[in-house]
Amino acid sequence: MKKVALAKVKDDLSRYLRQAVHRDAVIRAFLLATATLTLVACSRHAPAPNPSVLPVAATATADSAFAAVQARGAVAMGVDQFTSTHVFESLPDGGRISLQRNEVDAAGTAQIRTHMQHIAVSFAAGDFALPGFVHAQQVPGTAVMAARREAITYSVDTLPRGAQVRIRTSDSAALQAIHEFLAFQRQDHHAAGHNQ
Repeated sequence: MKKVALAKVKDDLSRYLRQAVHRDAVIRAFLLATATLTLVACSRHAPAPNPSVLPVAATATADSAFAAVQARGAVAMGVDQFTSTHVFESLPDGGRISLQRNEVDAAGTAQIRTHMQHIAVSFAAGDFALPGFVHAQQVPGTAVMAARREAITYSVDTLPRGAQVRIRTSDSAALQAIHEFLAFQRQDHHAAGHNQ
């Protein structure tokens, strides 16, 4: 990771922590600090991105906004976003978020599983601060998802090199918000998904 990008991530993280007023700000700060340390430790030993596995990596790094999302995502999630694959899939009853390492990586896989458990618990409580940090804005759909949290369920399942969060609802307003949230995520992460 370039020093400039790391400095930008540190500045973004500092600003985010100063603005955090939620009762669990200390927990999030601890998790983000842990993720930062994990990222630094892993980046010293991480292989270079493999464009044949993630073809968007080579061209997307030129996009500074995308690179910033990827850098903040690495801090928040604890794994290199260029050597991991996100899928945001809209489904008739909600959707699915999956994140997996592109190659076998026990530490990265464990970190992803911890992260997915954390976001499922946070989202169920109506807390969407982490996606707000990653995208440096309020993510579309999250206000309605927070307001309708009682009508939405989140379940986590393991995947071979990561995990997925399955989001379900029978509430039409919540469903529309979930689809807006997933569509924004697909676009901002340059990720795959159903109904692109």
